[in-house]
Amino acid sequence: MDNTRRTFLRDAALISSTLATGRLWAQDTESDFTRIAAEETFTIPEVLEALSELVARDPDRVPPHATILEPEMSSALVDLGAGRISSMDEARIDKQILGIWSPGVQVFGSSQGTELAQLANDRLAEAIRQHPDRFAGLATIAPQDPDSAVQEMERAVVDLGLNGVLINSHTNNEFLDQRQYWAILEAAEALETPIYLHPRIPPAQMYGALTDYTLYSALWGFGIEASTHAVRLLMSGVFDEFPRLKIILGHMGEGIPFWLSRLDVISSSRPGMPTTARRPSEYFIENFAIVTSAMFWDPVLTFCHSVLGPEKIMFGIDYPFAPSTVATRWMDAAPLSQADKRMIYQENAERIFSL
Repeated sequence: MDNTRRTFLRDAALISSTLATGRLWAQDTESDFTRIAAEETFTIPEVLEALSELVARDPDRVPPHATILEPEMSSALVDLGAGRISSMDEARIDKQILGIWSPGVQVFGSSQGTELAQLANDRLAEAIRQHPDRFAGLATIAPQDPDSAVQEMERAVVDLGLNGVLINSHTNNEFLDQRQYWAILEAAEALETPIYLHPRIPPAQMYGALTDYTLYSALWGFGIEASTHAVRLLMSGVFDEFPRLKIILGHMGEGIPFWLSRLDVISSSRPGMPTTARRPSEYFIENFAIVTSAMFWDPVLTFCHSVLGPEKIMFGIDYPFAPSTVATRWMDAAPLSQADKRMIYQENAERIFSL
């Protein structure tokens, strides 16, 4: 058995045993930094109720399995108080940056989506006012009405003090590189607020091949969907038009760091490729940052560190869908310097989200 395979099996076994027993703590747990978790999920009861009604009324619009949650998971998502904070304390998380659960409000009609976005943002801002040292937040918008989405983004960032915007990827099977959504990108650049591009179940044109084996889910489809969206942005000229636009990707960049060299080679060597001012990798390194959410594995961390540098990586858990204590134990023990851990845990989030 070669060393690479042996290392993979060793690390996989370590992760499995940690998930099963929760017993592994890093030997080096002393730190002088704040642990900020940058992809942590919430929702409000009104959105859950509206999703249930939509599925009952129009199951073809939203697959029912996209909105089914166990009661304890629903409770964790809507808890913006003591229960959530208790779980943070247990995992030694100082602050969560909260974003709405996928698919958010993007499956509703424009009017209903906009109203629910406003309600979610008001509710999130109130939770942050009550717990300013523990929570920060990303605004919810309804891209299906771009003009209203821009207005709500401005209200949420300027008036409510939220720290960015989260978009659950495609809207009505469309992506942000399409011109009708550029007003949203323009507003994000003008407000100097990042867009967190969060995955969801793939759009109709991708979904068919992913129906077996639950491939549509976080197992595979979420990453395929979000990475496709991001590569569309890289290839579209969006960052020539909006050079200061910042995009955040979870799950260690949804696989894109691994593909950067190939994106550069193919885009520069094949006829018919779109013309952009820079290579895809240059846009990615300049305009994107990534979050570790639910990818607690040393090899992928060290690879992304070598490609992007520590200043482009933020810590995240994907709470409540991934275990918080496993995440902090892993990062505390990661084979990085304390200075790099401080950047990943704290300083990058403070800079990127203006905390």
